[in-house]
Amino acid sequence: MEAHALFLCLILAVCSSAFSVDDGPNAPLIGAPGAMVRLSESDPGVVKAIQFAEERYNMGSNGMHIRRVSRVISATKQLVKGIRYSITVEIGNTQCKKTAELSVSAVCEFVPEPHKLKTEVCLFEVWDIPWQSKYTLLKQKCQLSAPQEPRKVVSVPLSVNQPSQESVELLTQFKDFMEKYNRSYSGQEEAERRVRIFQENMKTVQVLQSLEQGSAEYGVTKFSDLTEDEFRATYLNPLLSQWSLQRPLKPAARASNPPPASWDWREHGAVSDVKNQGMCGSCWAFSVTGNIEGQWFLKNGKLMSLSEQELVDCDGVDQACRGGLPSNAYAAIENLGGLETETDYSYTGKKQSCDFSTGKVAAYINSSVELPKDENEIAGWLAENGPVSAALNAFAMQFYKKGVSHPMKIFCNPWMIDHAVLLVGFGERKGVPFWAIKNSWGMDYGEQGYYYLYRGKDACGINTMCSSAVVN
Repeated sequence: MEAHALFLCLILAVCSSAFSVDDGPNAPLIGAPGAMVRLSESDPGVVKAIQFAEERYNMGSNGMHIRRVSRVISATKQLVKGIRYSITVEIGNTQCKKTAELSVSAVCEFVPEPHKLKTEVCLFEVWDIPWQSKYTLLKQKCQLSAPQEPRKVVSVPLSVNQPSQESVELLTQFKDFMEKYNRSYSGQEEAERRVRIFQENMKTVQVLQSLEQGSAEYGVTKFSDLTEDEFRATYLNPLLSQWSLQRPLKPAARASNPPPASWDWREHGAVSDVKNQGMCGSCWAFSVTGNIEGQWFLKNGKLMSLSEQELVDCDGVDQACRGGLPSNAYAAIENLGGLETETDYSYTGKKQSCDFSTGKVAAYINSSVELPKDENEIAGWLAENGPVSAALNAFAMQFYKKGVSHPMKIFCNPWMIDHAVLLVGFGERKGVPFWAIKNSWGMDYGEQGYYYLYRGKDACGINTMCSSAVVN
């Protein structure tokens, strides 16, 4: 269906139905004990943890009215001598006054025109000990979000003859998104579902932007019609946060000199063009080949684009499009005998039978090393030795457009890394330190395919899994 025709159909649809996201059951990722698992807001454990956190929040509040969770932004759990929930929410005022008799389950209407009252984004960490029937609030951290301009509630059914300006603006924005990214859907029902997801994502963008600590701009990207779960399942790599699966690497020798004020390996010929992993969670392969491309260039003076598809097909330990670990990939390359070029073993974005040929090996490695966790030492090593394979929490990356991104920690848990990338340089923009990160989502992502992240506070866990191949 053409975008302009669908636009007209959606205007009619939105005038006769409410905007509410119903993404169906959210199957959690299965991980080893201790691994973080994403949950939907309807998960019974999340619902109970939120009720408990709300009660404790209101007990400690001096306000006259009960405040309630108006929206769940993200929720995870971790098995740690019980169940530890980490839940990020928006909290708003209700019309219920505090009384000793007020039940937690009481229905409390939110006050009208919430933009005139303070809205908070809160991180609650709740520990559930099932065998003791006991909840404990481990952490409560809240921050005011910036006041927003008055906005009409799109979820109210609209008159067919008089669609609201809000709904028309939303659908116009969605139509522009479809045309820019050449998006089409299987039918009217799917298109309406994507509009609802798009609308929810724009709310998340507002929260991210209002609480941004750097200079990043968030907005409509080519991922704006995907739920968080769809985005993670298609483009990210949940295996990275399962620490028990990591293959130990020997420590890298420390840099011999302090890092310069700035460095960029793109300016020195060690970085190939931005690539596109497509709808495949193979970021781990792109991170590793980018690192080896740089290492081979520094040892032999020749920059080659090396094959990610070889790793997707032939690495028997990792899980191809379902994720992998750089440490495993290095071992696979050593066992295979090297990497072919992109030309000889081209990328398809899906797992195939291994077609590796030792006669076509273009680059090899001798070993691999793990870098220190200190960002200053990582910068020094990078400047002396080449681009670095790294990993981070990519929550804010779904909507990143430009600037130096510095999300609040509640959006970017450093222990829940889920995307592998390549550090190619570092520096400052108007006094704000950054990492220059080569991504693998194509040139139409971010700043010509690059993501810039705040440097110096271990933002999004960027320091937790830095490594490199060694070419003798």
